[in-house]
Amino acid sequence: MAIKKEKVDAVLVGFGWTGAILGQELTEAGLHVLALERGGMQDTPKDAEYPKVIDELAYSVRGKLFQDLSKETVTIRHGVDDVAVPYRQNGSFLLGTGVGGAGFHWNGMHYRVLPEELELRTRYETRYGKDFIPEGMTIQDFGVTYDELEPYFSKFEYVCGTSGKAGNLNGKIVEGGNPLEGKRSREFPLPPLTTTYGAQLFDKAAREVGFHPYPAPAANASGPYTNPYGVRLGPCNFCGFCENYGCYMYSKASPQTTILPVLLKKPNFELRTQSHVIRVNLDSTGKKAVGVTYIDAQGREVDQPADLVILSAYQMHNVRLLLLSGIGKPYDPKTNEGVVGKNYAYQMNGAVNVLLPKGTQLNPFVGTGAGGVGMDDLNGDQFDHGPLGFLGGASIRHVRYGGRPIKQTPTTPGTPSWGTAWKAGVQDAYQRYMTIGISGSVMSYRDAYLSLDPTYKDSFGQPLLRMTFDWHDNEFDMLGHMGKRMEEVAKAMKPEKHFVAVRKKGARYDTRVYQSTHNTGGAIMGANPKESVVNKYLQSWDVSNVFVMGACVFPQNMGYNPTGLVGALAFWAAQAIRDQYLKNPGPLVQA
Repeated sequence: MAIKKEKVDAVLVGFGWTGAILGQELTEAGLHVLALERGGMQDTPKDAEYPKVIDELAYSVRGKLFQDLSKETVTIRHGVDDVAVPYRQNGSFLLGTGVGGAGFHWNGMHYRVLPEELELRTRYETRYGKDFIPEGMTIQDFGVTYDELEPYFSKFEYVCGTSGKAGNLNGKIVEGGNPLEGKRSREFPLPPLTTTYGAQLFDKAAREVGFHPYPAPAANASGPYTNPYGVRLGPCNFCGFCENYGCYMYSKASPQTTILPVLLKKPNFELRTQSHVIRVNLDSTGKKAVGVTYIDAQGREVDQPADLVILSAYQMHNVRLLLLSGIGKPYDPKTNEGVVGKNYAYQMNGAVNVLLPKGTQLNPFVGTGAGGVGMDDLNGDQFDHGPLGFLGGASIRHVRYGGRPIKQTPTTPGTPSWGTAWKAGVQDAYQRYMTIGISGSVMSYRDAYLSLDPTYKDSFGQPLLRMTFDWHDNEFDMLGHMGKRMEEVAKAMKPEKHFVAVRKKGARYDTRVYQSTHNTGGAIMGANPKESVVNKYLQSWDVSNVFVMGACVFPQNMGYNPTGLVGALAFWAAQAIRDQYLKNPGPLVQA
């Protein structure tokens, strides 16, 4: 028989970025908030302690901070009639676990969103006509605009101490920033990080070709900073150990370095780790959540009553919990009915790699998670898609992440993978090899979705989430165009050689190679319940006291990293809960 706990005002399922944001906001509103985290406690002094944390073998190779895929994972297949198999080794994406989630070991790339991305279907239909969107592509508007979210983008940046330079300040184009970005109400909290030599070379070459490069926004502090909660961050020292690691310098924004020092001390907040939520419990009508059930560290089933349930886990986990709990109608690609699981999307990435002349010294070990130079000339709808025949674009940048000995020792194509020739290849390329990264959008499609697997179960006996996904011609066309344009930039660097690395049509989605942990969709937001799982405030259309956070609400994916938008939406939803829902519990948008 399940243990029954005392009722709380709000329960958070998952305690990463969105859980921390909602915890801070709802406790400020006076609610008694409980956070349930399936993993263990993680904090900077213990889990990012120097020098133990700069262990590439433990963290980057063996995935010390990642989910145990032997206990819970996702199954993957390419097509709706294929048999899915479990994802048991870290490859294409890296699922975090524990307090802070992926926010503890991300790189800190802190982009907002280009305004047109939030109204994508309307934008494309207006500019190119309805027939421009191919059959089977299911893109749609978010249901919220950039102007509505702008204050929350800014708030998240100031919580994080993000380093950057405004390019559009209240409608005025500012020299040195991104002239193509949406309007900002204020400058970044910190100036850009110092530009590395490789980023300087990319900046110069991109300008020569006619593009508009700018300092990439980085949630890596460029100087000492105290955020609005009174939490202090220290300046980044360019150690080159950012992605996959906690930050021992307290320089990379994470829940641990921005919110938790304040939140964890509050008397009306409680955190329970090793608490794996297995379902949201509904009343007899199925229209109201009464709490959640979780498995504790001793393997006991625990019922936790709550007035408000916030799903604040990672994208895939939120979708799976909705399906396991019977909240919303599951999506069926054959009938095109239902919404839960619909519009799963990813990113299609590529690169142009450049071998600079002998004698060049890039000093790749001087690295940051997000500092560098980016450009948006080929992102969103910042260019004319009409003659090109594809939708979407890419965020393009050069960021020097580091020069670690195991996974950051590049060689030119054709170099043997071991032995004397490999060693010589590493020595030759290490100081003069750099990458122009292409982070491409992926549109949503009728045949790309998430569902419960009929065969495989997790360690608690519950069905695993099943991903059905493969590449489409539109994305191959997009990436091919990006590769050609970036080849122009590479040539402007006057290198010894350059190498275009983009997928060609016919390639299948390959889970064995890391691409990005930018999984989106499955619990998408929108203007009506026939096309979306949650409304513009991230409130479930079906169960009004359930709110769903994270990139699962994106109707399609973009070229940018998702965290900036995820954080802004969390603050936006929290404000709606505080100002509207708590005063009059019920649907915030009428169906």
